[in-house]
Amino acid sequence: MDRAAEQQVDLHDGLESTLTILHHALRDVTVLREFDRSLPQIRVRGNTLNQVWTNILDNAADAMSGSGTVTIRTRRDDDQAVVEIEDDGPGISTDDLHRIFEPFFTTKPQGVGTGLGLDTVWRIVTREQGGTIGAESRPGRTVFTVTLPLGA
Repeated sequence: MDRAAEQQVDLHDGLESTLTILHHALRDVTVLREFDRSLPQIRVRGNTLNQVWTNILDNAADAMSGSGTVTIRTRRDDDQAVVEIEDDGPGISTDDLHRIFEPFFTTKPQGVGTGLGLDTVWRIVTREQGGTIGAESRPGRTVFTVTLPLGA
């Protein structure tokens, strides 16, 4: 991964591709798009950002038991692109929220989740892309916020 080719990408294209791939899991989910289409393309290594969107959106669909609303927002914050993925599911408990990016930690039943999805997301965003990721949650509103540098 460290040697993956750098390329310029439109975040929205990757988000839309991920939504297409996850159509089966999101078929009963209302997906709202609040995109800032004026965001410039960003320089990324490889094509792993789609893996980030896939893990977050798939977890949201699981948490909502396949129905509810997911809102995806993009915006600019100074020299960073910000992507927020919000769902109206049951939320993540306060006890679990601080651990969700730990390897092998899962809130899913035994045998269902590996606990590697959000660890992988964290590594891609922070180590490969030089960005940040965070989450806030309460019942009815969980938001994952990904920030990525706009500069080269």
